[in-house]
Amino acid sequence: MGIFNYFTQEIAIDLGTANFLILHEDKIVVDEPSIVAFNRSSGKVLAIGRKAMQMEGKVHEDIRIVRPLKDGVIADFHAAEHMLKGMLQLINKSKKPLFPSFRMVICVPCGITEVEKRAIRDSAEILGAREVYLIHEPIAAAVGIGLDVQGSTGHMIIDIGGGTTEIAVLALSGIVCDQSIRVAGDDFDAEIVDYMRQQHNLLIGLPTAEKIKLAVGAALTELSQPPADFAIRGRDLISGLPKQVQVSYSGIAHCLDRSLAKIEDAILATLEITPPELSADIHQSGIFLSGGGALLRGLAQRISSKTKLPTHVVDDPLRAVVRGTGIALKNIGQYRFLMR
Repeated sequence: MGIFNYFTQEIAIDLGTANFLILHEDKIVVDEPSIVAFNRSSGKVLAIGRKAMQMEGKVHEDIRIVRPLKDGVIADFHAAEHMLKGMLQLINKSKKPLFPSFRMVICVPCGITEVEKRAIRDSAEILGAREVYLIHEPIAAAVGIGLDVQGSTGHMIIDIGGGTTEIAVLALSGIVCDQSIRVAGDDFDAEIVDYMRQQHNLLIGLPTAEKIKLAVGAALTELSQPPADFAIRGRDLISGLPKQVQVSYSGIAHCLDRSLAKIEDAILATLEITPPELSADIHQSGIFLSGGGALLRGLAQRISSKTKLPTHVVDDPLRAVVRGTGIALKNIGQYRFLMR
């Protein structure tokens, strides 16, 4: 057995509904969409991550596209296992045979159940994890942007991901009050699909809706620096022929209003149950936005207008959670909020 290497690797994982990120040795080594493509007849994995995403909406009957996570938790255990395995293999590119065991810190939503926690732990252990720790997403985001979560000063974090929006008030290494709602980036995409069908008689897929969201997605119908209209192609519902239309940011802001209103209501509900001493801290420091949804144009202004509190989009919001998860991994003995 001398030809084999056995060793332990420490990795931090942001197991997101939309994106899967792995941090190893202080570097983000994997940043891929959370999606897998299977051959229907053989069950063989054809592609994971970006390659599988390129197939979405274009496959024939022999290919099955699966998103293993829904609302921030594992919905398809088999597909999640294959996705985890494929992503972990991207870390080890040595020519020697390697049989690593892993110490993992994985971030999870606040509203996760014990059954859902067990599903994540089981998936990790099947793939060689000797130690598995879980960390709630808002705490990971707060650590990732440099906030002192162990002190007595309160902080409010809103993490808008692909499947869930996590709203939490943090102090003394814990979550004092929180709301976890299943309204987030995936719902934005679905609403854009409906909007294009109703307003333009154009049928598009979710990947195209994602492109529209990135190009002209907005939370306000009036912006000081508006993006240019975006040309999008799809199938005309009346003629059945391909056609192209121009999409404006104001139209997208109007179609996203219902989902954003639900997020605003959850923020207000969380503020209403926040202890008064922590409310005073939040009034001074404001609200911090992380996650891909934080990049929606005008969202910080909209939330600030609704709550009358300063609202900040953190630096590199897409990676704030995985950065915080990595810091927690390096300080496992110090952080009491890690769940074993």
